[in-house]
Amino acid sequence: MTGRYQVYRAALPEVCAADPARMAFTADAEGRCEVFTWDARTGRTRQVTDRPHGTFHHAIDRDGQVWWFDEDDHGSGHWRFQPFDGGDDRPGLTGPAPGEPRGLAVGDHATVAMGLGEARTTAVHIGPRGGPAREVTRVDGHVTLSGITPDGRLLAVSGAAGSARAVTVLADDGTTRAVLPGDGEHGRLWSLGFAPTGERAELLLVREADDRYLLASWRPDAESGGPGTGPGTAPGLTTHTWCAFDTEITARWHPDGRSVLVRQDRHGRSTLHRVDLGARTVEPVPVPRGTLLDAAPRAGTDVHYLWTDTAHPPRMASTAGTPLPPTHGIPAPVPGEHRDLWTPGPDGPVHSLLSLPEGRRGAVPAVFLVHGGPADHDRDAYDGVVHSLVASGFAVVRVNYRGSTGYGPRWRRAFGQGVGLTQVDDLAAVRADLVARGVVRADAAGLWGTSWGGYLVLLALGVRPGLWQAGVAVKPVADCAAAYRTSTPALRALDERLFGGTPDEVPERYERSSPLRYAADVRDPLLVVAATRDAKCPPGQVRDYLDALRRARVPHDSMWLETGHDGYQADDHVAVLRRAVVFLDRELRGPRRAAAPKTPRSDRSGDSGRVRTTAPAGTGTTRHDERSSHAEGHHPERPARG
Repeated sequence: MTGRYQVYRAALPEVCAADPARMAFTADAEGRCEVFTWDARTGRTRQVTDRPHGTFHHAIDRDGQVWWFDEDDHGSGHWRFQPFDGGDDRPGLTGPAPGEPRGLAVGDHATVAMGLGEARTTAVHIGPRGGPAREVTRVDGHVTLSGITPDGRLLAVSGAAGSARAVTVLADDGTTRAVLPGDGEHGRLWSLGFAPTGERAELLLVREADDRYLLASWRPDAESGGPGTGPGTAPGLTTHTWCAFDTEITARWHPDGRSVLVRQDRHGRSTLHRVDLGARTVEPVPVPRGTLLDAAPRAGTDVHYLWTDTAHPPRMASTAGTPLPPTHGIPAPVPGEHRDLWTPGPDGPVHSLLSLPEGRRGAVPAVFLVHGGPADHDRDAYDGVVHSLVASGFAVVRVNYRGSTGYGPRWRRAFGQGVGLTQVDDLAAVRADLVARGVVRADAAGLWGTSWGGYLVLLALGVRPGLWQAGVAVKPVADCAAAYRTSTPALRALDERLFGGTPDEVPERYERSSPLRYAADVRDPLLVVAATRDAKCPPGQVRDYLDALRRARVPHDSMWLETGHDGYQADDHVAVLRRAVVFLDRELRGPRRAAAPKTPRSDRSGDSGRVRTTAPAGTGTTRHDERSSHAEGHHPERPARG
C-alpha cells in the first residue's frame, strides 16, 4: 500500500458450497493483491498467498480447499490449493505443462478440471484433486472451461460467442456430447455453468437474438425443441423467449438449481432479477441505485452483492445480513458533483458520466477518461482516477461511445464511420456539447485512456489535430495491422470481427483506423506509456509509432514499463497516476508547478511495473525513474483490450 492507494479490485468473496460461512477473497497486502480466507462465524481472516508479484485468480471448492493460480512474470503457471485453515500447498493436478489460466472447475467429489492456454492452443485436463491429470481435449485458439457437473461427468467449453462452436459439451472421456452454435441465425451464445445440484445436468446460457438477450439452457436428456426453440436449434437446447432483456446480462444459478439471479447492465447502472425457470417468473431484487460490480445468490434467499456509485467506494452487502469481509477504502462520499449527460448523435444519444470539482465557477479544464474494450462501458462506479482528477480541480467525462456495452446490441454494433473513427466522432461531439453548455473550457480538454482507450487517444489526436490540448495513452494499440499480427489469438479474432477480416483481406480498413497513419499530424502534447512484455498491445508496434513521432518532430513524452498488459502492484499504479496527472496539469492549466495529486485506490488497470521515463522530445536528455518490481496483472478471460 502506498499512502491511501490500494491496488486490488474489490470483488465478492467466493463461498464454500457445503459451508457458506467459509469464504475466499482477494485484498490489499502492502500494495499487492493477495488471497485471504474469511470465516463469517468468527470474523477472522487469514492470508493465504504472499507472492512478490501478487495473486489474483482464486477459488474455494466444496470441501473448503482454497485455490489460487501461481503464475510467473508472463502469466503462465499452475493451479495450487491448501486447506481453509492452513497447511501445505499442493498442485491442483500433477503433470500438465505451465499455461495461462483458462478456467477451473471442481465437482462435488473432488474431480478437478482446468483449462490451460499456450501460444496457439488450449488444453483441458481432468483428474482427482492433487492427483495425476488426464488431457480431455486440446483445441486450437483461445477457449475457456466454463463448467463441470456436480458428478464430474460433463464439462462445458466456451469458444467465441459468435462462432459455430460457441459452446461445446464434453463427457469426461473427451467425447463430444453437444455443439451449440452462436453464429448466423442462431445468435451469439455464452455459457454460464451447470446447475449446482445433482438432480439433473442443466447448463445455463445467455443467447443474443433479435437485439435482445435471453436466458437459455441445455439438458442432455431433453427432447429436441421445447418452449421458445426455433428451427435449427441444437438438440436439448431451450431458449426462454419469455425472459428477455434489452441490454447485456449475466446470470448465476441459485444453490437450489431451479432459479437464477440475473444481473443487467443498463445505461451505466445495474439491476438484479430473480428468475424461476420452471414457474416462468421474473422478480426484481431491490438494490440501491448505482452499479453492482458483482452479485451472487447464496443459501436460501440470500444474495451477496458488491455495490458502488461514482461518489461511494465499493461496499459488500448481504440481503440476509451474512457477515462479509471488510472493504478497507476511502471515506465516502467522494467530493465533487456527479451527473449524467446525453448528447444527440447519429445512432441515438451518447451517454456520458460527468464529474465536476466542488466550487466550480464557469467552464473548467476537463479530462475525458476513455474506456477500453471496446466491448465494455463506463459505469456509475467509484474510480480512483476520477477521484484524483476531480480532487485536483479537473472535470472528468466518461463517454460510453458507440460500440460500448450496456446500451443494447445495435449500439454495440454501431461502427458506421469505421473502427475507432466512429468513437472519435462521439468523443468530439460530447466535447462540443460540454463546451457549448459552458461546462468545459474549449482550450483545456484532454484525453486519457488505457489499452483500447489508449488507442482512441492516439487516433483522436491524429485525425483531429488541435481539437484536444493533451493526451495520455497507456499501453495502446498504435498500429492496428502490426498489433493483429503480434497479439493473442483471442484478440486476433476480435479484430477480425471488428474489421470484417484480417489485415491481408481488408488492409485498407486496418490502415484507415490505425493511429500510425496519422502520427505525423499530431500537434497536441502526448504522453505514451507502454509495457515491454505486453501481449495484448505489443511493444513493437508502440515503438514504431514513437519512431514515427520522432521522425515528424512531434513533441511527446514516453514511459516504458517492464511488465505485461495488466497489473496490480500499488507503487507502480501510483507512479503512472502521478506522472499522468502532473502531465495533464502542465498542459491543461499552464506552466505553474502541479500539486502532487491525491492517490486513492483505482479500479483502472494497466499501470504497473518498472518505469523508464523519457524527457520531452527536443530536450536531448532522458530521465530514468526505475522501479524494481515487475508486477504482472490479472489476465481477463474475455478477449478485450482494456
